[in-house]
Amino acid sequence: MKIEDCHQGHSSFFILYSSFSIMALITVSSYDEFASYLGKELGKSEWLEVSQERINLFADATLDYQWIHVDTERAKVESPYKSTIAHGYLTLSLLPYLYQQLVEAKNLKMLVNYGMDKMKFGAPVISGKRIRLSASLYNITNLRGTAKVEIKFKLEIEDEKKPALEGIATFLYMFE
Repeated sequence: MKIEDCHQGHSSFFILYSSFSIMALITVSSYDEFASYLGKELGKSEWLEVSQERINLFADATLDYQWIHVDTERAKVESPYKSTIAHGYLTLSLLPYLYQQLVEAKNLKMLVNYGMDKMKFGAPVISGKRIRLSASLYNITNLRGTAKVEIKFKLEIEDEKKPALEGIATFLYMFE
């Protein structure tokens, strides 16, 4: 099964996170193991194409059909990019998929997305371009047995100087 096949149907999120395995660059199974990466780069994900099909599916899911995203003919003429561009929130929503390529947590009861800080969009992702995640461990705090992990991230666009998105993503890792 390829990742691209996982977007079919309503259970794509479940399929992607429960039965699809991707080799992560690092594996952690406790707060102390995670803390050993403080200030260090966690790695870079594989490149992922942001196709027009993916953009259209996101438009269907969010009901955001702004022409700059879905009308390829109009975008060729009226867009300053001469093409459609991905929704900013589509780019953001790819963060968990790309992040799982970097960090695998073992001995985990639960992982919770806790929030975003200092997030900003830097450049549009033109349809057909590829993005990848670059991340480092910015901060880690022990909250009575729960690891509050702050990941400084950058979603890079292939062959572009400015990132599509950067910021700090906060996760709560509840190790057993």
